[in-house]
Amino acid sequence: MFIYLNGLFVGLLILSNIISVKLFSIGEFILPAAAIVYVLTYLITDVIGEVYGKEAAMKTVRAGFITQVIALFFVFAAIHLPEAAVFGMQAEFEAILGGSFRVMFASLLAYIVSQHIDVSVFHQLKRKHGNKKLWLRNNLSTASSQLIDTGIFIVVAFVGTVPTNVLISMVVTQYVFKFIVAIVDTPFTYLFVAIARKEKNIQPYAPDVKVG
Repeated sequence: MFIYLNGLFVGLLILSNIISVKLFSIGEFILPAAAIVYVLTYLITDVIGEVYGKEAAMKTVRAGFITQVIALFFVFAAIHLPEAAVFGMQAEFEAILGGSFRVMFASLLAYIVSQHIDVSVFHQLKRKHGNKKLWLRNNLSTASSQLIDTGIFIVVAFVGTVPTNVLISMVVTQYVFKFIVAIVDTPFTYLFVAIARKEKNIQPYAPDVKVG
């Protein structure tokens, strides 16, 4: 289960970087397409932290960072490979993945800050409440880290490409969207934690408390 969770985590990260270049609207609200997948990565690290411990969650975060750096390198390389004569979409390819390059950089910066905050807040609350109140640490850690993530990501990824009022609207809208998703996905956090514990036949993770 741990391997599957890590695979899903990394896959969602790469996918969110690629699709973030598209903006979509819900009524008057504008969001990057990554909003529909990236928010799920916080659920995954919370599940990993709850079942396997803080160090396992931090290793997942570090693995995600390394994977994104590697992906960024290969995207850059692919853009600059000499195109074949039969390939008539170099401009479109560069426009999409070139935008993705900037989005990936913004994502890396937001990611490394917010994911560490998410894991740290989650386990501070876990040390305080033990194995109780999973819903509280899941929602509070996600809400605080997503606020930082959203601000950094939207500003770095889209400043200069959209009007300032649209930029502000995107930050507010995306954070509200993520906050709602964080609340809605709470039952799934409990479900995945239960599945992981059952499959691995382990006891609930004991918080990091020094004895003696």
